[in-house]
Amino acid sequence: MPVYHPRREARRAVKQGYPRRLGNVRLCRSGEGVERLLQRHLVDAVVLDVKAAPELALALPVRFPRIPVFALSAFRPDDGALVRRCQAAGYAGVLVEGVDNAVVAEWIAARTAQAARRQALAAAPRLLRLTDRLQLDVWEEVLRRVAIPTKTGQLALALRVTREHLSRQFAAGGAPNLKRVIDLARTACAADLLGNPGYSVRGVVRILGYASPSHLAAAARRVAGAATQELRTLGPGGVLARFIRGRTRSRE
Repeated sequence: MPVYHPRREARRAVKQGYPRRLGNVRLCRSGEGVERLLQRHLVDAVVLDVKAAPELALALPVRFPRIPVFALSAFRPDDGALVRRCQAAGYAGVLVEGVDNAVVAEWIAARTAQAARRQALAAAPRLLRLTDRLQLDVWEEVLRRVAIPTKTGQLALALRVTREHLSRQFAAGGAPNLKRVIDLARTACAADLLGNPGYSVRGVVRILGYASPSHLAAAARRVAGAATQELRTLGPGGVLARFIRGRTRSRE
């Protein structure tokens, strides 16, 4: 989560309070630093002092509507027009520096792009017939690793079981096999990113670590029977809906 703010106390309030399990807070020295992070990494939210970067502040929500942008500034009583501009631009929240410092990180953590993706995929365990503890733990681990290419063996290592045991137990009870579920989570994430006009297909390929646009295209066909550009309108929930219609099996 990029944070651009000129004052140390405000930066510290976000960095120290943000739950480590959800990701890292990256402190940026300029608006250009925010832009670089958006183009290179999976970003869950952006926090800006809108007074320090007025041009960037108004442009970001338009270019990245699926990545919540939060204003954290020392707003004064006569800043009503600025607050209204932030709201009109599509800001996810306007927080008052000093007043909201104690709750800013926790408040933002509940409203990130990651939280929205998880909500869109909330029905996945039921629809995919993931019922026992291992299956649910695997699903959580897959979601946690969604920004990087992940192999079954890596999940097995993280969960302290053998690869063979994991593959066999995960697909028990009519659940999809694990490779397909990894594809599902990453394709759903790609669909979410492509919903932002600020991202090209090549940009999403770079952020999620696909080998090439053709690899993303192949995953979109396997998981959702869709062309890459269709992912922009499908979103994570649409990818899940397509997936459960007969696209749940693959060769291990």
